[in-house]
Amino acid sequence: MEFVLIQSCFRTWVTEGPIDMIRITKQTDYGIVLLTHLAGYPERQFNAPELAAEAHLPLPMVSKILKLLAREGLLISHRGVKGGYGLARQAEEISMAEIIAALEGPIAITECISVEGDCFHEPLCPVRSNWQRINQAVRAALMGISLSEMARSRPAGPQGLVTLGAGGARNAFAPAALHEV
Repeated sequence: MEFVLIQSCFRTWVTEGPIDMIRITKQTDYGIVLLTHLAGYPERQFNAPELAAEAHLPLPMVSKILKLLAREGLLISHRGVKGGYGLARQAEEISMAEIIAALEGPIAITECISVEGDCFHEPLCPVRSNWQRINQAVRAALMGISLSEMARSRPAGPQGLVTLGAGGARNAFAPAALHEV
């Protein structure tokens, strides 16, 4: 029997057998950690070294992420001695979809979803419409979760996010053999 260790910034799981998953980049994971930290202190401005130290993340990566989030309009930056970064809007108004799109580009499971006409098989593709449905469901789930929700502690355990097709409600993120440690 094979066991797989899955780690995120906040939890560690052990499961039997391999797990296939859609992954976000480390940059996006760190960006979400930084934004949730900022959301916890909306009245405060943080500079990059403070955020790196408090989030236990590498300063060069933090600096890069903060500049990118400011350029994408999710953060505002203030120069000067008391300068730093803060959220551009209330955490309740920022969705996970916006954050991921800002750090990774358009949310798309397959190439043909984000760039129409890029594939010569597109006119005859028998699965394109289903990939579009799946992509819309993933995007809707991410649009439905705000930064303020991510910043709050959630009780451990699976949370149902998406229902696809006629198979009934399923939690796409909690395989049956997943155990939190």
